[in-house]
Amino acid sequence: MNMLPAAPWFNPTPRLQTVELPDGGVCVVIDDVLHEPEVWAEWAANEPFTAPRSYPYPGLVLEAPSALKHAVLDCFAQRARALLGARRTLDASVRFSLISTPPEELTPVQWLCHRDRVSTDAQVLFAASVLYLFRNPALGGTSFYRPLLAGRELDRLLIDSQTLDAQTFSQRRPQVRPGYMDGSNAFFERVASIPAAWNRMIIYDGGLFHSADVESPAQLSRDPRLGRLTLNAFFTCRRGAPR
Repeated sequence: MNMLPAAPWFNPTPRLQTVELPDGGVCVVIDDVLHEPEVWAEWAANEPFTAPRSYPYPGLVLEAPSALKHAVLDCFAQRARALLGARRTLDASVRFSLISTPPEELTPVQWLCHRDRVSTDAQVLFAASVLYLFRNPALGGTSFYRPLLAGRELDRLLIDSQTLDAQTFSQRRPQVRPGYMDGSNAFFERVASIPAAWNRMIIYDGGLFHSADVESPAQLSRDPRLGRLTLNAFFTCRRGAPR
């Protein structure tokens, strides 16, 4: 591992706004979040990314160093946790991510938007964040979706996408176009979209359906200096008391 950039890493006076999502959700948008984002982008570019083994991410990942993880946790607690309705962070994971899989190599689960995690415990909130470390807007921001199915119908769609091969899934669900999701389809309605911007972090409820907006897949790259490099974090939180 190459030497970490000099701290402090996060800007104490970033620009913050909230974007209201349907059904009472909110996305926290923080611009100018890092002091020197280009330093972290270059640091990541000199580290070995690998394909994930336990989750269907369409690209490569790199575990963030522990010190950066704690800085991200601090930023989340100071800037966004209360706005999402949470009061305490129980656990977190932080990693650099690089979407790089060609559309024709995606599996059905990657053709649809997704939820990061969903809890049956009403007191638990799974939050997520994305920090954009690329300048090319064609590589896309993040969209949020509302399912047009419910109950068993929605569960069946999600299970099919996780268990069927591409040909069988397409035969059973011809309404879904293979490739990266780029807007509403027969099963999900796009309800909000946050554009990517250099050094912008978005933070949201990871239980909402969402997807990266890969507007120009031909421009994806396995080179972190050229591709869709992001710093992603996932937080397990205890919800606050209802207001």
